[in-house]
Amino acid sequence: MLVVGGGIIGLVTAWRAAQRGFTTALVDPAPGGGAAQVAAGMLAAVTELHHGEQTLLGLNLASARRYPDFVAELTEATGADLGHRQCGTLTVALDADDRAHLRELHALQQRSGLESQWLSGRECRRLEPMLAPGVRGGLRVDGDHQIDPRRLAGALVTACERAGVAFHRTWAERLTVVRGRATGVVTADGTALPAGQVVLAAGSLSGRLAGVPEDVLPPVRPVKGQVLRLAMPERGAPPFLSRTVRAVVRGSHVYLVPRENGELVVGATSEELGWDTTVTAGGVYELLRDAHELVPGITELPLTETRAGLRPGSPDNAPLLGPSGLPGLLLATGHHRNGVLLTPVTGDVMAHVLTTGELPEEARPFSPRRFDAAALTEQPA
Repeated sequence: MLVVGGGIIGLVTAWRAAQRGFTTALVDPAPGGGAAQVAAGMLAAVTELHHGEQTLLGLNLASARRYPDFVAELTEATGADLGHRQCGTLTVALDADDRAHLRELHALQQRSGLESQWLSGRECRRLEPMLAPGVRGGLRVDGDHQIDPRRLAGALVTACERAGVAFHRTWAERLTVVRGRATGVVTADGTALPAGQVVLAAGSLSGRLAGVPEDVLPPVRPVKGQVLRLAMPERGAPPFLSRTVRAVVRGSHVYLVPRENGELVVGATSEELGWDTTVTAGGVYELLRDAHELVPGITELPLTETRAGLRPGSPDNAPLLGPSGLPGLLLATGHHRNGVLLTPVTGDVMAHVLTTGELPEEARPFSPRRFDAAALTEQPA
């Protein structure tokens, strides 16, 4: 079994496959890289709920429920501290329009059976004293957690190595197809790697692997996100923030994620700019401006890092999981903004389908085949 792509989705797939007894190889020039190096690591199934995404909510919740056991297992396998914090999220409104929007979101959460608590602006500031005086209200969600995606990626590399996964640190150049079946890949240095099953898990690059028949190429595009990291005051000072804080400011989503190591992650822009990963003055300015409206004291903190990464977006913002239209080729891509959250369930789903050939029930709405009919209707006459 061969996995193309060494981000967290490819790594968890390889780890779970190796645990199931598959002889497993993974092709990626830098395993543990990818979007996880930029991601904030919010495990926010409740506050990530958007209108029209109730089906995805089920998968997000299933993965969130697995996270504590997943973290415990991965920590036991590697000895790594993954920075998992069950600290909750506070989503706040800064003006009347935002407050109305949050009220709608709260109603949607309640209709969906989710636990969230409406707070007044004063109650929000009692929870987080650094919030701006103008906060009009907010939603407290204690069930949302966070993890450090960089530590998660590093631990998954170690877990794969210890489970016997063979790493080929190069690019997969081309899928090999023999008699209508995927049979492996050829790498950038010309090495042929045969495999009984190939999992394409290359994030935003998943649609660019040569040799994949056009009708089964995953419809995945890059969605740029710029993220900042700042250093919070040293221990001993009053806590700057105790939980993740989110808001919509002038129509843009912004979040502040405080880590136990003293880092504060601020993100994230969402830009449809193709393969561009430039950190721009405008992107940094907008994030700092919006974060400052939420937490005025942020401008006193040292700015330690600016990064841009590419999320793998799909047409419906949901992942593609399981068999493609080409025998022997499976997909695990298109996770968009939920890749870190969906890591545990993706590993379980892909291990199940590799073993049985069938998608488990929870993953059936996310079969790559859901785009087949649409692709056919878009063909020129």
